[in-house]
Amino acid sequence: MALLRALAVVFGLALLAACSEQTSFKGSDISGGNIGQGWVLTDHHGQSANTDRFKGKVSVVFFGFTQCPDICPASLSELHNAVAQLGPDAKDVQVLMISVDPERDSPTVMKDYLQVFSDGLPNEFLGLTGTPEQIRQTAQAFRAYYAKVPTPNGSYTMDHSASYYLIDQEGKARVLASNQAGPDALAHDIRLLLQ
Repeated sequence: MALLRALAVVFGLALLAACSEQTSFKGSDISGGNIGQGWVLTDHHGQSANTDRFKGKVSVVFFGFTQCPDICPASLSELHNAVAQLGPDAKDVQVLMISVDPERDSPTVMKDYLQVFSDGLPNEFLGLTGTPEQIRQTAQAFRAYYAKVPTPNGSYTMDHSASYYLIDQEGKARVLASNQAGPDALAHDIRLLLQ
């Protein structure tokens, strides 16, 4: 009976350790949710991009568009600051912005736009685009929202989810972080995934 109690205590401690490990992220733990799987897009260099291509690195995925007036530039600046905090480990991190506006976000436009935000980092931020159908399928894979919103001048803007998806080195989505999490919280969660 004493042996059973001892085993129960050991099992309980192991369970608590596992639970505390799962809740050590600053963002929401989405491990096991099968989020962000099965997509194929093209990066701003014209190369095919999917989850498998970025295995071996921690990827941070963000949905946005280059003509975004406020949320996207602020979020990308935050990502720059988070990655910069990682020091030498920054080489193992890849930031990916998936355009929700493929009509206007050509590869050249995305490359020029993102270059500013990844300046000084070991890996350039990559812009990903595709056909409207590929973008729709990718957003569904991430359970992300976007919609075209007409503007009074006859043009349009894009409404979209503004969270960060942190993908581990095996290509599995692990953390969903608010775009207001701050660079310290993002760097913390990225470090955990780099271990």
